[in-house]
Amino acid sequence: MRKLLTIAGSDSIGGAGIEADLKTFCALGVYGMCVITAVTAQNTVGVFDVREMDADIIKKQIDCVFEDTEVDAVKIGMVSSQEIIDAISSSLRRWNPKNVVLDPVMISKSGYYLLKEDAIDALKTKLLPMADIITPNIPEACELTGMNIEGIEDMKEAAKKIIDMGVKAVVVKGGHSVENATDVFFDGNEFLSLPQERIDTKNTHGTGCTYSSAIASYLGRGLSLKDAVIGAKSYITEAIKNSLEIGKGVGPVGHLVDLYKKAGIDYED
Repeated sequence: MRKLLTIAGSDSIGGAGIEADLKTFCALGVYGMCVITAVTAQNTVGVFDVREMDADIIKKQIDCVFEDTEVDAVKIGMVSSQEIIDAISSSLRRWNPKNVVLDPVMISKSGYYLLKEDAIDALKTKLLPMADIITPNIPEACELTGMNIEGIEDMKEAAKKIIDMGVKAVVVKGGHSVENATDVFFDGNEFLSLPQERIDTKNTHGTGCTYSSAIASYLGRGLSLKDAVIGAKSYITEAIKNSLEIGKGVGPVGHLVDLYKKAGIDYED
């Protein structure tokens, strides 16, 4: 059994953050462990409040996991402050984990800022160089690079700039594009476009968390960066196609649709 660690915030509606990561790990056949960086008060309508964990307990959570067991991959999600980033980077330098996936969570779908402005530089200089792959959406890639991204060629140029910051690979996600939801993967040598027509659903809560944790799952299982991204794209596409009509707003993707079907749930009803 491969063992994965997610370092992220908790989502009280269960569709994103730690909860999405653990569901994805389960769906893809790896054992999930977690370090909680923040507790959010949110639902399908939006994020209403955030309470950060203090840096010391975050560091202790990380150390406890690594002191006890081998970790095959690490996914880093919501890290809202410079102090939290410092705690995570210092602990990860100590343990030097393999297969680090960084999802630069900055703004929620409802417009709530999940990364403080003064922490952006810390994320770029301390966490990004430790990552094997980073998974920004278009607004996050714009923030990281200072670019205005409008199409595939801009996404490729942004990917180059992000690679120059020290990360091994990047996938710029195209969900915010005005065109099809095509993602662009770049490892410093090769570009790979991952095309996907838009799926007609409003229920996309947790897509970024799910995609990045799927990449981590496949890396932890021994796949290459390129193949991990291809596998994760397939998984998130099916999760969006089988999203759940839960709540009054943007419902969650279907992390565990296969498990629900096996349990006898009439998913089409």
